[in-house]
Amino acid sequence: MIDIGALRALAAIEHHGSVIAASEVMGFSPSAVSQQIKKLEKQTGFSVLERHGRGVLLTERGLALAAYGRRILAELEELQSTLLADPAKPYGRLKVVSFSTACRGLVGPMLGMLASSGTDLDVTVLAEDPRQAVARVAGGEADVGIVHDWNSVPLVIPEHVMLEWLCDDIADLLVHRNHPLAGKEEVEAADLVDERWISTPHGAICNEALLRIFADLGRVPDIQVYDPDFATHIALVEQEVVVALVPRLGRPALPADVIAVPVVHPVPARHVGMVHRRTMTESPGIQHLAGLLRKIAGPAAS
Repeated sequence: MIDIGALRALAAIEHHGSVIAASEVMGFSPSAVSQQIKKLEKQTGFSVLERHGRGVLLTERGLALAAYGRRILAELEELQSTLLADPAKPYGRLKVVSFSTACRGLVGPMLGMLASSGTDLDVTVLAEDPRQAVARVAGGEADVGIVHDWNSVPLVIPEHVMLEWLCDDIADLLVHRNHPLAGKEEVEAADLVDERWISTPHGAICNEALLRIFADLGRVPDIQVYDPDFATHIALVEQEVVVALVPRLGRPALPADVIAVPVVHPVPARHVGMVHRRTMTESPGIQHLAGLLRKIAGPAAS
């Protein structure tokens, strides 16, 4: 009989590329994962890994077994989330991965509602970029991801992952009240080409969205500061150092000297949604979280 835990270890090694990486994700020591692989090789009668330099590669049979293992684990997950679960009593442990502003604007209120309802769900939260959130959900490291994509920067979703959009989140130009644009009812991209900006780091989706605003003008924004935290963006706008493009979802109350000006042509907006594996669609816990998020998302970005 092939051990399910050993199959899970092999699938994790294939997905993450090494025993060490797999052990970190699974929460075991590398030696414990190696023992699972030895058990699997003893049960099957063939080698599933081979050394390659300082790392390992899956053998041909190992790759085939990992593919079977992924299907078996997916069917087992679906069984546990449907037939073996009571739809009226969501319970168990769920790991949520969310981008930072959604942690404040969506996940925080959701946790509050869970606590007040007395539901038997144990939810842990990790803040990460949407691309990492999708990867963690797709690879089985998390159960739910709260993600976004901008109208100009699409987010790639694997076929076995389901995406449900929750709301649209519009971003505003933030300027100091002494700035010439502070009195405008709205601004366009052409009004912003000579400004000094603060942005999220290179490669982040919000950074790419800022760059796309100027793409049709054949210009790039003059970004002087890179910082992942929108609270820092607001603080530097208050100090009259830069201007910023900051979404409304999870945005704290702005200081008196910081003015939000709507941007048009195009309106910078990101779609906010949740992802989970298709095998978890009927999970009472997933359905309960989805219901709470739908309730919160309506007014969250307004």
